[in-house]
Amino acid sequence: QVQLVESGGGLVQAGGSLRLSCAASGRIFSISTMGWYRQAAGKQRELVAVHTTGGSENYAESVKGRFTISRDNAKNTVSLQMNSLKPEDTAVYYCNAVVLTTGPRGLREYDYWGQGTQVTVSS
Repeated sequence: QVQLVESGGGLVQAGGSLRLSCAASGRIFSISTMGWYRQAAGKQRELVAVHTTGGSENYAESVKGRFTISRDNAKNTVSLQMNSLKPEDTAVYYCNAVVLTTGPRGLREYDYWGQGTQVTVSS
């Protein structure tokens, strides 16, 4: 099995910064995509930023220029540096990874999620 463990959430004032980290462990052959999603209270989960093995990065329009995703393929980690935080960034942030591993359907890519970490930005 594969586990994703997140860290780094917390409470910060508007304009402040936080850094989220996520480490994948377990029976991992490779990871194609790692990224971050968030879900605010009463809203659907949405993409924040993703990083593919090929090196491309995609960001939600609302975070462009403020958030930066980085990835260490050797360590199977992904981080999200969040600057100039706004109250509307308040949400539970989830790490996601698409992992090549063995599972119920054999050797193939499976989608994994972390447990979520709360980010609260006060005004």
